[in-house]
Amino acid sequence: MRSPLLAHLLLSLLLAAGRDVTGEKVDRKPNIVLMMADDLGIGDIGCYGNDTIRTPNIDRLASEGVKLTQHIAAAPLCTPSRAAFVTGRYALRSGFGSTGSVQVLLFLGGSGGLAPSETTFAKRLQQQGYTTGLVGKWHLGVNCEHRGDHCHHPNQHGFSYYYGLPFTLFNDCVPGEGTIIMAHLQHALQNLTMLLGVGLFTLVCVRACGLFEVRLWLLVALFILSILATAVWYIPFKHLRTWNCILMRNQEVIEQPMTVETLPQRMLGEAQNFIKRNADHPFLLFFSLAHVHTPLFKTPAFAGKNRHGCYGDNLEEMDWMIGKITETVDSLGLANDTLMYFTSDHGGQLEDADSKVGQKGGWNSIYKGGKAMGGWEGGIRVPGIFRWPGRLAAGRVVDEPTSLMDLYPTLKYLAKDTQPDRQSDGYNLMPLLEGKVERSEHEFMFHYCGIYLNAARWHPPGSDSVFKVHFFTPNFSPPGAGGCYDTGICLCHGEHVTHHNPPLLYDLFHDPSESRPLTRDTEPRYAEILEQTAKAVERHRSTLTNKQVSDDTHSHADADANGGQSQMTLDKILWRPWLQPCCGTFPFCGCKEDTTDV
Repeated sequence: MRSPLLAHLLLSLLLAAGRDVTGEKVDRKPNIVLMMADDLGIGDIGCYGNDTIRTPNIDRLASEGVKLTQHIAAAPLCTPSRAAFVTGRYALRSGFGSTGSVQVLLFLGGSGGLAPSETTFAKRLQQQGYTTGLVGKWHLGVNCEHRGDHCHHPNQHGFSYYYGLPFTLFNDCVPGEGTIIMAHLQHALQNLTMLLGVGLFTLVCVRACGLFEVRLWLLVALFILSILATAVWYIPFKHLRTWNCILMRNQEVIEQPMTVETLPQRMLGEAQNFIKRNADHPFLLFFSLAHVHTPLFKTPAFAGKNRHGCYGDNLEEMDWMIGKITETVDSLGLANDTLMYFTSDHGGQLEDADSKVGQKGGWNSIYKGGKAMGGWEGGIRVPGIFRWPGRLAAGRVVDEPTSLMDLYPTLKYLAKDTQPDRQSDGYNLMPLLEGKVERSEHEFMFHYCGIYLNAARWHPPGSDSVFKVHFFTPNFSPPGAGGCYDTGICLCHGEHVTHHNPPLLYDLFHDPSESRPLTRDTEPRYAEILEQTAKAVERHRSTLTNKQVSDDTHSHADADANGGQSQMTLDKILWRPWLQPCCGTFPFCGCKEDTTDV
């Protein structure tokens, strides 16, 4: 009798131990790998309908995980979208709303950026014991008051390790690609400098020849003005590659200006090494790609492989990089312990092309508009793919409205962070991803063009419809074409927009391309939709402080109840020499990364 009883007890103990081991595995905080492309169109990816560009690695993530079809960026431009992504709040709340023509940070030597008072998902996870890293693009500022205070730097916002571009990849980083930073202002300053120079030379000749008397004070004044105009134009703008195109490792500038040609391989290596170094404990990696923002890479291994030219080559290189990150996770046996996520910061830029290279911007599928075009779907609907084997069902598709801002509360939940938080505009996605609920918590979502409330969407309870209301829309030039003026960036104010009274109304469920506006005659719920949306807008506005209502009845604000200040004023954006990150002695900045160990 004792033997069977003893065997039973031993078996019970072993099962209990097994349950403990299993429980420990389930309770282990997952690793997080976030991968964000730059300016990628939702139509560029195979699993979202593209059959002319090969993206097998991204498609694999979708087939092994969950694909979101209505995943929305909080803004159609880099800086405000990324601010909303890392904070889980509309960019307006952290001061990233513009009232003028400048809608993103333009200089690393400016004082604007993500304020130290803001809380990112990296900071929350860091407090929960995660090792956190950011590899790639930041574009949310560096310094506040003096060079080296690093108040906006990723290290100050929860990322214990940083390697990458504190600004972004842009045309000035590659000689011969032209310039996009305040191009009109540069041209005006250059013309002024030339005009002053010609005027000074002419007056000196007139005085020397004795044709008529020219006061010495006038010559001195013109000389001083010429010097000032030259300095204002030449120093900040003609050295943009040196000032903005840099690489940092943590708070050290390691390359200035950066070598663009080898950037993809170096960023990929840094991301892989971060995963390998931290495989034994929970980590967060935000791999913020430089692809597919212009200028496009010309990596020999991928050049000339795609029918869409250099842009298609870049897409396939990006997909290969995503595959290498996935391979690294899987080869370390971390797949079942790691939530992987792929997205873009906003939609593709439709008008970015030239005669030599051809297409430079993305394809936004059937959706209208693109980058910097306000609330049109093409600029804000982005890929959203989650993979977590064993936790998320393979091949699941979610058609409900979701947001980039949802990552913040989702990661907090997974990290078991229950501490009180400031107001969030996102929702935990796990119940939706796991199929425990069918409806998104986003009944209403709001879309900003700069600081102005441009549009709103309503997903009524018990309905498949998603109604989109446009209060105003940026003017395309020419009307109905793909582009916005000669700068390629739509503006959000004054004569650059068209106000709609009554608002434009679409049902995205039946008309995702926003081509057939609804009217009182075609939509029975027309009045109800406008009424419910107006009430939701008022509730949303009540959460903002310093609230103003302009004469076009669209709200804007400079801060929220937590005291955020505007980071997009001209004063904060313009270049200041004493804030410029520099390796070496300013202004003689210059260094190359030691890649012997890479």
